[in-house]
Amino acid sequence: MKQITLARSVKGIGIGLHKGEPISITLEPLEANSGIVFYRSDVGMLVKAEPASVVNTQMATVIGNGTHFISTIEHLLSSVYSYGIDNIRIVLDGAEVPIMDGSGASFCMMLDEAGKRKLSATKKLLIIKKEVEVIDGKKFARVTPSLKPTYHFQIEFAHPAIGKQEYSFEFSKKNFIEEIARARTFGFLKDVQMLRSRGLALGGSLDNAVVLDETKILNPEGLRFSTEFVRHKILDAIGDLALLGAPFVGDYTSYAGSHNLNHELTKAIFSDPSNYEIKTLSHENAHEFEKVFA
Repeated sequence: MKQITLARSVKGIGIGLHKGEPISITLEPLEANSGIVFYRSDVGMLVKAEPASVVNTQMATVIGNGTHFISTIEHLLSSVYSYGIDNIRIVLDGAEVPIMDGSGASFCMMLDEAGKRKLSATKKLLIIKKEVEVIDGKKFARVTPSLKPTYHFQIEFAHPAIGKQEYSFEFSKKNFIEEIARARTFGFLKDVQMLRSRGLALGGSLDNAVVLDETKILNPEGLRFSTEFVRHKILDAIGDLALLGAPFVGDYTSYAGSHNLNHELTKAIFSDPSNYEIKTLSHENAHEFEKVFA
């Protein structure tokens, strides 16, 4: 099973969620064993997508180098991971990944346009060897050993349009595209108003988020899935765990998880070498796993 990069570069443009300014994005091929690398062309910052690069998880996953940062990387990383891309350079001319429509769908289209190319190096997998869990009150996120990676998420909001939702998703590129990629980020009108008063969420609109007032969804087209809220949480989780640096073989389960809990989980996994093993698979198993990204 070989490492994968893009067949060609592809460019796009979108609005940054917080500053509301246009941001160009270019996805470029990289050589084997390079990993996922971000580059801010406006300030000359190069930063690798890994847990050590995370500088903030309050409203999105943010990576940086202590001087500059790149925000809202999770939707893009979720798509890159689900397409089986091991090596890629993501070039931005601003401090945010464009929000696009609030989901991963636009990034999937960019990746489809770019195509994939096999490299000569063997793909590395991160095998979960034992349960690892992080807890914050009633909230938790955990990974457990499994040969067929699944994501199971539960949320509970005291809002009539959300309430309790849960969703289980057996990971594959095909299932990601059909079940997860189109699920949009969501927020509450009162929070948007507060954020804008602080100069944030200036690019947020009904075109790139599901917005709720005290009782209902404000988007005239409604939801894309009846469980769109919890599906988006899975989209976020896939992107956050992409910072592990290799496809992980195990199950992910969370109740009321967040970017911060996901970040703490990646750190907890790496805190003990007995939690995981980085290896290549036998030819037979590699063939089966390769079909996951077909």
